[in-house]
Amino acid sequence: MSRAETGNVPVARAETPDAGAGAVRTPSPLWSLGLLRSELLIAFRRWRTLALLGVLAAVPVLVGIAVKIETSDGSSSLGGGGGGGGEGPAFISQISNNGLFLVFTALAATLPFFLPMAVGVVAGDAIAGESSAGTLRYLLVAPAGRTRLLLTKYATVIAFCLAATLVVAVSALAVGALLFPLGDLVTISGTRIGYAEGLGRALLIALVVAASLVGVAALGLFVSTLTGSGIAAMATTVGLLITVQILDQIPQLHALQPYFFSHYWLSFADLMREPVYWDDLVKNLGLQALYAAVFGSAAWARFTSKDITA
Repeated sequence: MSRAETGNVPVARAETPDAGAGAVRTPSPLWSLGLLRSELLIAFRRWRTLALLGVLAAVPVLVGIAVKIETSDGSSSLGGGGGGGGEGPAFISQISNNGLFLVFTALAATLPFFLPMAVGVVAGDAIAGESSAGTLRYLLVAPAGRTRLLLTKYATVIAFCLAATLVVAVSALAVGALLFPLGDLVTISGTRIGYAEGLGRALLIALVVAASLVGVAALGLFVSTLTGSGIAAMATTVGLLITVQILDQIPQLHALQPYFFSHYWLSFADLMREPVYWDDLVKNLGLQALYAAVFGSAAWARFTSKDITA
């Protein structure tokens, strides 16, 4: 879907036909909000975005059906998941006892690949997609400024991170409520908490998972400023994601692994402990902030100095 087809791009008349000559007029905050609204509408109306969200929503459905089939003989849990590690397998063993655990399992299943891949596709296309479609120069004719446009693009990608995570969580909550009983939860520390508190922790976990993707979003945005091909930017971002995931599993690189953006992703499971373990959670959020600052700055330096020809 092109911008010309949507008709949602707020364009003010420029004082000069040269997009690189600098804006004579300063855009108002309302204009900036209009630009953000336009970017959000365009991003979430694309068939590619809707397809990605559809695939993410389908993961909890498939996991829930698989667990239901496996436990249809009357067994109360899947074998092998006592609750020690707190990651996907430990949560899976509890789904048949409480459907709310499907939320945690679905997030653990999608975070290593599906969620960051979807974010990488959207982030990689943010600038490069405009360039390949020939609309980037058109955007800069309006008095947005390159910094403001880049921030708007990044805000749109962050909004997608949150939306994608909530789609997984809501789908899992609905499927879990439909297929399994609900009630008080037993944490992976062995203590019992009420269902309302469990819902609160599920929401907090979803927010932490969304925050865990801001580093990938910044990396993808930086890659997007390096090329004029949206497909190349998306492929490069996803390729980097897969490479980092592989490197994070090689024991010989243990000294470097704490600096990989994916290393502490599954630390959200510590929110299901009593008391909550905050050490790895804080490290994860700090690492994501560092990646966002480094690659966000690199994207700004690249985008504000490059020649825009399309």
